[in-house]
Parts: sequence; structure tokens; C-alpha cells
Amino acid sequence: MNMLDRDGLTERQFLEQYHAGDFERPSVAADMVIFTVTNTEADSYRKLPEKDLRILLIQRGGHPFLGNWALPGGFVRPDETTEQAAVRELSEESGVDDVYLEQLYTFSDVGRDPRTWVMSCSYMALINSDQVQLKAGDDAVHAAWFKVTYRLLRERKEIIEDGYVKTKEYELKLSSDEEEFTAVVGRTMTSKSASTSTAYSIVSNDGLAFDHAKIIACAIERLRGKVNYTDIALNLMPGLFTLTDLQQVYEVILDKELLKAAFRRKVADLVAETDHYTENAGHRPSRLYRRNMEEYQ
Repeated sequence: MNMLDRDGLTERQFLEQYHAGDFERPSVAADMVIFTVTNTEADSYRKLPEKDLRILLIQRGGHPFLGNWALPGGFVRPDETTEQAAVRELSEESGVDDVYLEQLYTFSDVGRDPRTWVMSCSYMALINSDQVQLKAGDDAVHAAWFKVTYRLLRERKEIIEDGYVKTKEYELKLSSDEEEFTAVVGRTMTSKSASTSTAYSIVSNDGLAFDHAKIIACAIERLRGKVNYTDIALNLMPGLFTLTDLQQVYEVILDKELLKAAFRRKVADLVAETDHYTENAGHRPSRLYRRNMEEYQ
């Protein structure tokens, strides 16, 4: 049965006379926050290496924001989904394609890109640093891993009718061997009656292109939240690891020290013992563990 619309048209007739150009359409980009954890060389061979949380940034080789650093990403092609575009960009920029990937959020603020109306469908990826091979894309001149820290600067709470507004400001600091820059990102949570909403804003920014400071902040918040109730951190680990290594990864994500005994109880069901041990000179051999896949079958 061919149903008619209010103009007396069937669906086929409607589509024949439909012109997409009658309406403004945004460009859609897929931007990637790619996390890894690297070791910092220890001062002594008897001392365990510390770890840094890092994200991949690309130095832009063209306008806008020529020379500034940005998240890897690109425009979604007509024949692919946003997730397919994210996978493609991930492979092009880091050389890997079989890693943990999840959608973060769609950033659609007016004026976020000076070229035109561009919406960013952002994704978060977690990579074991042993897998990474850096490559800069066509619109980039350089790609580098930046150490990232994200720390609370100040917070305030305001009581409003039927609820409250809580605002926290964080310092986002990014550093490589050659450069360091900082942004301050605001995170505002509005709770009113039965609804709660969260919004990010850039208070100050030094060196990051577009609104990528907000996207990075959103990704760190997501990672910190999920590490407390999922096994997401194990996506940053190699196939075999010590419990000390795993605890250091949790600590660098959460930016705080954890009690050893409590941590080991927390991850007991997430890992499985192996018969392998470390062979580092200067250290007592430690048992190696692997991800407990039976927990998720």
C-alpha cells in the first residue's frame, strides 16, 4: 500500500523531487583520543621504571591552526560510518587497527571550526605502546606522543531552583621532549529535579587546535570513570605483565597512589596467573599475569 503524505505524494514521488541542497548540512569529522602508557627510565637498575600516560597528537601542516597540535582525525567519507572513519584514521596515524575503541561524544558547538560547520564524532582508543608505529597523515608535518596530566585546580557549587550547578576547572598539561603546553578546561554539572547534564568549556588554551582540549578532557574523564568498574585498563597492557606494572597503570590513569593489598583484591578476578616470571637483572623475579578471559565468557 502506497501511503500519501499531506501533499498527496507517495514516498517514491517525494524522493524524486527531494533536493538535499535545500538544507544546510554539516561536515562530520572523526577525531581520535589515542592513549598509551610508556615507561620512564629509572635512575637505578634496581629501581622499577615509572609510567606515563600519553596521547598521540599531530602537528598541523595546513590552515587553520597551522603549526598547532591537534588530535588525529579526519572527515568522514560518504561511503563509511563514523566508526569506520575512526578505524581508518587510527590505522593511518598509529599503524594499528585491532585495538580497544569506543565512541566518546559528538561535539557540535557553533563555530568550533573556522572553515565551516563541522561536527566532531570523537572516539577513544587504548593501545599497548609495543604496538605503535607513528605516521603523520597528509595534513600533518609531525606526530608525537605527549605525556598528559589532568588535575583539579578549583571547584565551586551554586544552589539554583530545584537543584545545583557544580563547576570544576582542571589543568590539562601536555608535554613531549620538545614542547609543553597547557589548557584549563571547565566541567560543569547541572542537576535539576530528575535530570543531570554535563558540559565542558575551554577557559584558556595554549597550543591545541580547535576545541580538542575539551575532547581530551572528556576522554580522560571517561577513562578514569570506567577504570573503576571495568577491565578497560588491561587494553593498555602487553600480553604478560606483573601486578606491579598493572597497578602503576591504574595509578597513572587515576593520578593517585593505590594501596597494594586493596588493589590486588580489586583486580583478582580480572587477571590470571601464568608460570612465567620476569628476568630483569637487579630485581627479584616477579610472577607474570595475563588478562582473565574466562571472566567475560
